[in-house]
Amino acid sequence: MHADEGTTPSSRKAALAAFAGLPSEPGVPKPDPILVVDKVVRRFGGLTAVNVDHVEIQRGSITALIGPNGAGKTTFFNQLTGFDTADAGEWTFNGRKMNGVPAHKVARHGMVRTFQLTKALSKLTVMENMRLGAQGQRGENFFNALIPSLWRGQEDEITERAEKLLARFKLDAKSEDFAGSLSGGQRKLLEMARALMVGPELVMLDEPMAGVNPALTQSLLGHVKDLREQGMTVLFVEHDMDMVRDISDWVIVMAQGAVISEGPPDTIMSDPRVIDAYLGAHHDAPLSAEELEEQLHEAEAELQAEAEGTPASTKEAAE
Repeated sequence: MHADEGTTPSSRKAALAAFAGLPSEPGVPKPDPILVVDKVVRRFGGLTAVNVDHVEIQRGSITALIGPNGAGKTTFFNQLTGFDTADAGEWTFNGRKMNGVPAHKVARHGMVRTFQLTKALSKLTVMENMRLGAQGQRGENFFNALIPSLWRGQEDEITERAEKLLARFKLDAKSEDFAGSLSGGQRKLLEMARALMVGPELVMLDEPMAGVNPALTQSLLGHVKDLREQGMTVLFVEHDMDMVRDISDWVIVMAQGAVISEGPPDTIMSDPRVIDAYLGAHHDAPLSAEELEEQLHEAEAELQAEAEGTPASTKEAAE
């Protein structure tokens, strides 16, 4: 437990209670999963980028998805949110089958994501970016657009909602600035705020801290925690282990496209499978006598080849 357990908000206590007693093993069933993934595979030629047997994301929690570079985390996100097509498997969101559903319809169902590289529309203002995030706008219909009285009231409501979100994310002073003029951290905030215009149930954040000025990091962390306080579920990809330990209720670990471990943050940090995935198996094990002898033989061969003016690799190939 964390030192501030006495002041832990009720939503976090509920999330931690949901995970209490669960075994730390890949694919463990959750009490109330909002997202259930089965047998999802994505291949690129001969490379299997994603091969997830079974994963469940607990409703109302903050779940971290971690793993070394190339583990398949972003590719997995792309499958679930309709930005790419899986070769096999299926997944459900609130019990609704979602494989094959295009990205814009996935968002309408309440499952939204942000990107590692922000997708703010640079030539539009911050406010215009926010308005675009709202769903079911009457003015998007060609014939309705010709009659302002049909959509003006709704647009005023959307603008009011956007203003409140911008104030919450401390971007209200930038509302009329072009999105392209924002700093990297401010664009991350804008993307998160725009995602909330959908009124989502599940928010998926792909490396929300990547490229963010340290001055804005704590602000972003607070906003991620606040999503849970408002009843949303969060699934995020992150490499910063301090951040993962600070805000996540549960951690899922991927390596070489598969889920190799999951559990509470403190348990995961000491899991040998996770340490091996990040640092390589036997990274701290002493060398055996045979390994020492082999290394010595290789070093001697290199020295001899150097003295003879022949590259060691050429000499070994000739032998």
